[in-house]
Amino acid sequence: MKSRREILRGSAALAFTHALPLGLIGTARAQAQDEIARPLDVPYVPTPVPVVDAMLDMAQVGKADIVYDLGCGDGRIVVRAATRFGCQGVGVDLNPERVKEAKANAARARVSELTRFEVGDVFEFDFSAASVVTMYLLPSVNLKLRPRLLKELKPGTRLVSHDFHMGDWAAERTREVGRSRIYLWTIPPRT
Repeated sequence: MKSRREILRGSAALAFTHALPLGLIGTARAQAQDEIARPLDVPYVPTPVPVVDAMLDMAQVGKADIVYDLGCGDGRIVVRAATRFGCQGVGVDLNPERVKEAKANAARARVSELTRFEVGDVFEFDFSAASVVTMYLLPSVNLKLRPRLLKELKPGTRLVSHDFHMGDWAAERTREVGRSRIYLWTIPPRT
């Protein structure tokens, strides 16, 4: 069975070559694509709950935090943060179906008042209010977002990525959870 990292890398290879039609990436993704204004940058692959918990623990999330999940999928990171810590959270995803699922998951967990989910593009979305940002994106997307993260997030904001690095920006800490690797950075002071 392929790991999530292998699935994402395989999908990334398809997306970057542009040689194969979108339908070969997956029927569900192709159906969702009809409802989305632009192509997805990353396929939907849910983060396992033990990895979600490790990401939140690594970022030392507390009640006063505001957790933003970029490419939130079904909202599990934001919902779990609100459930475990009573903090606020915001998720953004290009796919309206994933956002609908995220809202339903928040309602089921009784944390709708602490969470917000929006259909949106992470490259245009305002995430400056975050004290913690979580991501499960591809390295190319991380690198494209990196200048905005460094410019728009407050110094001290914690950034946690599931499986993928930020190029030459060395992580402060990494942690292995099963077949996943988690990376942590802190937005540095402005110079």
